[in-house]
Amino acid sequence: MNLGILGTGNLAVTLGRAWATAGHSPLVAGRDPMRARRAAGRIGPAAEAADPAGLAARVDALVIAVAWEGLEAALSLVGGLQGALAGMTVIDCTNPVDYATGDLKPASGSAAALVAHSAPGARVVKALHLFAGASWPYAGPRESAPVVAICGDEPEALDHAAALIGDLGGRAAVVGGLGSARQLEEVAGFVMRVVAAGHNPRLAVPDVDPALLRAAGTTTD
Repeated sequence: MNLGILGTGNLAVTLGRAWATAGHSPLVAGRDPMRARRAAGRIGPAAEAADPAGLAARVDALVIAVAWEGLEAALSLVGGLQGALAGMTVIDCTNPVDYATGDLKPASGSAAALVAHSAPGARVVKALHLFAGASWPYAGPRESAPVVAICGDEPEALDHAAALIGDLGGRAAVVGGLGSARQLEEVAGFVMRVVAAGHNPRLAVPDVDPALLRAAGTTTD
């Protein structure tokens, strides 16, 4: 699959490497062509730096891995408002969060909602925003694989995103429609607050076995 990656930082590079290993062809784009070429070089020979203006016509899905402050500009570069991403699965990995404090940055809604607004017709999925690039690829036991919470309104796009997460070694958990994205982004803020307090966020939530909850009749599945 030709997989567009909008972004040139560490997350974009690490995701690109993992997907290239899984057989995909990453096309990397950003505001700075030199940084895009450097990122593609770091990913490896399967990757290519691409002109953002023509990116949408060359890829089967797009992953957005940019800083919150550059999100609208990045979508403009690929023709989002002009409908260039209509019908395409667009995975939004951005976080409107201050990584030092966990504070949510000012926003009228979720980053994913901003993507949907700035790219009419795109099939937006919120995913991969809670894991640092170093998490991928995961090659351990399946039962211990990272669970990636995702949300979106289009079943086919959710399936598409889940398959790409599987190629990273993760497991996708659909937790709702795109309206759930703000809650997922707030979780990123919570994680950073726990880290800032000097603790491992993995230990800040209960260890819950869904099978035991179902057996006790406390879920509505």
